[in-house]
Amino acid sequence: MTVPSNPTIETFFDEATNTATYLVIDPATKAAAIIDSVLDYDPRSGKVTTTSADRLLAAISTKGLKVEWILETHAHADHLSAAQYLKSHTGTPVGIGIHITEVRTIFDPVFDLESRDGPEDEFDHHFRDGEHFTIGTIDVEVLATPGHTPACISYKIGDAIFVGDTLFMPDYGTARADFPGGDALTLYNSIQRLLALPDETRVFLCHDYKAPGRDHFVWETTIGEERRRNVHVHEGIGADEFVAMRNKRDATLAAPTLLLPSIQVNIHAGHLPQPSKNGKRYLKIPLTVANEKARP
Repeated sequence: MTVPSNPTIETFFDEATNTATYLVIDPATKAAAIIDSVLDYDPRSGKVTTTSADRLLAAISTKGLKVEWILETHAHADHLSAAQYLKSHTGTPVGIGIHITEVRTIFDPVFDLESRDGPEDEFDHHFRDGEHFTIGTIDVEVLATPGHTPACISYKIGDAIFVGDTLFMPDYGTARADFPGGDALTLYNSIQRLLALPDETRVFLCHDYKAPGRDHFVWETTIGEERRRNVHVHEGIGADEFVAMRNKRDATLAAPTLLLPSIQVNIHAGHLPQPSKNGKRYLKIPLTVANEKARP
């Protein structure tokens, strides 16, 4: 009997954060991985719920799957990760790119988290560029694709690749590169690495924001479509042109709505802050005060 080498992929789309979470399944063994999970968070009330993660767990139970990995493509700035909640139910390790340490070095001081209670690094595994592991019988290759953040990685799983925020649908373009540690030229070079894959490679995106003129969400495309049609980086677009476009565009973009709460959770593998003496958990919101030095 021929062992399948390509995964079955089920998508769970969270419209509140425009995020696609993937359940990647080896049909030969029912082994599975979860990629880029969502912990539901209402910024108006501060309420955290697990509706999205519970949908994943229900599907895993119904299908009789054994989850082997909880994977992050990077430390997200637009939603909170449900990695620790899912780990508590599955006992599964949480993995991310090795350069998450650089991201923590940037952001821990911003939120005054250097002395945060808990282990120094809550991720169970740091993936290196070129590293291989398996989901059941299916080989997974890790590709470093920095530029959006220093820690961005993509997972090539059989005939599919999960690219996080590096690419969007061809009609929407590419990730921003203006976060601390981001770089437009580095992003361009990472994208070229992805576009060198075979045309038929299935591409699964972390987000979709519905490009102008499109009234439905889409999160899957192919390398061939990206190479031919991506509005920011199709064939013929050189590095200088891309960097100029990306820097000009990024200068007009507002910060993501959930940037401040999500970063301080996600750089710690989805761990929420420990409860304070009153039993409540608190996220920190650093303030930038105009004319701070002039104030009494």
